[in-house]
Amino acid sequence: MPLQFNTVKLFAGSGSKDLAQKIADAYGQELGQSALSRFSDGEFQPHFNESVRGCDVFLVNSTHQPTDNLMELLMMIDAARRASAHHVNAVIPYFGLARQDRKDRPRVAIGAKLVANLLVAAGIDRIMTMDLHAAQIQGFFDIPVDHLDGSIIFVPYIKSLGLKKLTIASPDMGGSYRARGFAKFFNAEVVICDKQRKRANEIESMTLIGDVTGQDIVLIDDICDTARTLAKAAQLIMDKGAASVRAVCTHPVLSGNAYETIENSALAELIVTNTIPLKQQSPKITVLSTADLFAKAIMNVNEHGSISQLFKVD
Repeated sequence: MPLQFNTVKLFAGSGSKDLAQKIADAYGQELGQSALSRFSDGEFQPHFNESVRGCDVFLVNSTHQPTDNLMELLMMIDAARRASAHHVNAVIPYFGLARQDRKDRPRVAIGAKLVANLLVAAGIDRIMTMDLHAAQIQGFFDIPVDHLDGSIIFVPYIKSLGLKKLTIASPDMGGSYRARGFAKFFNAEVVICDKQRKRANEIESMTLIGDVTGQDIVLIDDICDTARTLAKAAQLIMDKGAASVRAVCTHPVLSGNAYETIENSALAELIVTNTIPLKQQSPKITVLSTADLFAKAIMNVNEHGSISQLFKVD
């Protein structure tokens, strides 16, 4: 007996409208009709303007700041569940609060686990996301998590640059595993910037481990927030004799003076994805689309196909 595929409906949250539209276009169907009603005090209520009964619903919304994006996603899940959707799937290109994945000092919350609990309590059946800050966050869920890898998007672009003496770099010790994962695609060496922090978003010192003389360096990170770490690492690398330095970051949080910091830095280019919409344009920032990858993942989930094939880089 052939497999039965439920009707797929894609809906966008306020934080990912442009990306959701691109995913729907890549998937080959119209984006579902939904709206957000607001009260005068700022309270809001999302609702669907079409039936989702018996459908496999995919709700696309990154949970970057403000926290309204997370709350809206939770309410959309609840609305879909109460409207008798067959399965409710959350497509969260950027999983907010992922940096709070453990107790790194006394009396703090583990924000990533709390968000996982909230999503499951709202009634979600499946999570689809990309480049979590810590891969072990998948273990915070007792439901399927499709953790897509941004390297499938970045590696072809880096290859297209034709860098003669490519070396991969990590801006901190914690990102060395991620950098080594990239390096294997190019059979390249890895260097590491060892940083010491005074507090969050404030670097006390940074030293370079490895030789970068005459090399074209590509820094690898998952999140670019204030951009101060990348700017400091780029300057250190150039001071040590590198030929060029650019950076790859999946999620362009880019808060505060980040755009100004990037433009005034030694970085030749910052390569990001559209998991979070840019607040402004910059000649140094290149944006690669994740839409095709998410569309293929959604199709494979609906057709009970393998997700693993989406991790193969040409």
